[in-house]
Amino acid sequence: MKKISCLILLAASLSTPAWAACNYPAAPAKLPDGATSSRDEMVAGKKLVETYNNDMNAYLGCIKKEYDESVAKQAATLTEEQKQQMAARYTAKNDAAVDELQGVASRFNEQLRAFKAKTTK
Repeated sequence: MKKISCLILLAASLSTPAWAACNYPAAPAKLPDGATSSRDEMVAGKKLVETYNNDMNAYLGCIKKEYDESVAKQAATLTEEQKQQMAARYTAKNDAAVDELQGVASRFNEQLRAFKAKTTK
């Protein structure tokens, strides 16, 4: 029974794209607190978010390219169900990355509004 389970796991791992070449970027560890940060700290925070945005867009492009290449390479041998599973995995990775990126941008924008509110008083 163990041999069959191992073979099933091996077959499943070989039939799925690894997307190993695509490095998921780390979100900025800490964003500035708009209520207490200086202008320079806010500018530095903005640069961190911009770099993260660029890195995440590169990651999204990478997983899309690898997904497209994997489907094209295996198109003749994949069943419709396997194609749907690959598409679902790609979509889940893409959506999770976009959600995280939007969350980081939203948190920074919230701090930017707090910073602007304190500086206009």
